[in-house]
Amino acid sequence: MTLGTTAACATPRRSTEPLARTRIVPLGTAGGPTLLDPARAGVSTAIVHADRIYLVDLGLGAYQRLVQSGIAPGLANGDLLENVRGIFFTHLHSDHIADWPALYVTGVSNAIGRTAPPIQVWGPGVRPTLPRVFPPGRPQPPVFEPGDPGPGTVGMTSHLRQAFATDINDRSRDSALAGPDTLFEVHDIDLAGIWTPDLDGEPPRLSAPIHIWQDGDVTITATLVDHHPTAPAFAYRFDTPDGSIVISGDTTVSKNLIDLAHDTDYLVHEVIDAQFAEQVVAHLPPDKAAPMREHLLSAHTTIEQVGAQVAQAARARNLVLSHLVPANNPIARWKLAQQGYSGRLVIGNDLDALNVGVSA
Repeated sequence: MTLGTTAACATPRRSTEPLARTRIVPLGTAGGPTLLDPARAGVSTAIVHADRIYLVDLGLGAYQRLVQSGIAPGLANGDLLENVRGIFFTHLHSDHIADWPALYVTGVSNAIGRTAPPIQVWGPGVRPTLPRVFPPGRPQPPVFEPGDPGPGTVGMTSHLRQAFATDINDRSRDSALAGPDTLFEVHDIDLAGIWTPDLDGEPPRLSAPIHIWQDGDVTITATLVDHHPTAPAFAYRFDTPDGSIVISGDTTVSKNLIDLAHDTDYLVHEVIDAQFAEQVVAHLPPDKAAPMREHLLSAHTTIEQVGAQVAQAARARNLVLSHLVPANNPIARWKLAQQGYSGRLVIGNDLDALNVGVSA
C-alpha cells in the first residue's frame, strides 16, 4: 500500500453519539509542522467535564476547531472561551503551540461576559541549556536569540505580549478592552528537586506523578516523557468522577508515561509510521538524513510500539491514536497498532468525540 494517500475528506467528522458528562474531543490530530491533510488540524485535544473545558496543546488550526466543535456554548454571544478552564502544553515545539499566539491576543475579545476565574495555562519552564547537536561532531549551528535561547511558557508568553503590544494598546485605549493578562494566568511547571534538563534531554524515571492542579472534582497530574533532546516534555492525566484520560504529548516509549497511564480508561498517544520516516530520509542528503531519522524514530513512538509496548503495558482500556505522522497515512496502516494490544483501538479524527463513562 502506498503511503501518503489522503485518508479522509476535507470536512472533519463530528460524533453523533449521545454526549456523556465527560468526553474527549480531538480538535486536531495531525502531527508535525508539515501540512499534509486538510481534514486534520494541528494536534490539540479538548477534555470536557460537565461545563468545563481543558485544552491540551494548540496546534495550527486548533482555535478554529474549537469554534467548530460545538463544545463552547457562548459562541453566539462572543463568549467562545466562557467554559475554558485550563490550557496545558506538553512541550514547546511549534506544532503544539502554533495557535497559542492567536488565542492569547484575541482571547479577551472572545471571552465577553466571562465571569469564571482566569484560564490557567501550564507548560514547560526555561530550558537551562541548549540541546546537543546531532550527530556528534557536526558544526555548531548559530544560536537563535542568544540572550534568551530557551524561554519557558511564561517567557514565551511575555514575548507575545511584546510582539502584539500595538494591538493590545490600541484595543485597550480605543475599545476599553482589558489586556490578556486579565484572562490568562500562565505558569511554568516547577521541576525543582525533580530534574534539570541536560544536553541529551532524557528524563529520569519518576517515583510519582507531578501534581499540576485540582479543579473541583477534576485532578490534573503530569509526568516527564522522553522526546529527547527536547526537554522538558510532559504527558498529562485527567482524573474525573467518570474515568481517567492520559495525553502522551510527543515521546518515544516512556516508562514514566506507562506509569502515569496505568489502568487508565483512555490513553491518547502520538504515533509515527516508521515506513514514512524512512521514505522521508531517503530523499535527503546524508548530512541531513541522519539527524532527521534520529529525531523521527528515536523521539517518537512507532505503530509497532504504541499498542504492544505502551498501551498494553499500561493496561489502558482504550488507545486513541493522535499526532499522526504522516497525517495523510492510509487508515489501514494505523490499524496495525492493534497487534499486541488487547484493548480497543481508536484512530483519532478531528471533532469525533469519545465518551468517558456513561452517556448523559
